[in-house]
Amino acid sequence: MLKQLFPIKHVAGYISSLVLSAVALVVLLDMPSAAKMGILLVTAIIQAAVQLVLFMHIGEAEDKKSVYINIAFALFVGLVTIFGTLFIFVWGWYA
Repeated sequence: MLKQLFPIKHVAGYISSLVLSAVALVVLLDMPSAAKMGILLVTAIIQAAVQLVLFMHIGEAEDKKSVYINIAFALFVGLVTIFGTLFIFVWGWYA
């Protein structure tokens, strides 16, 4: 009975999120920028997957098509925001 009440998957997801965040701190070390960005990208993708599966219950939805459409839209909005910000502030593309 206690095993049913204890959220082991959520605790494991929380611990893995903490570990992935600690691994991302490698950017503070003296290493090439490309290696830092690669590590950050990999840890970010893994952490996003952990969050989606364990905490947002993406695998438990009956209508998986709408869930994936919502994720694709969120990725689109995020990428437009990121690259729009880069275009304006870093690359100087503004009207």
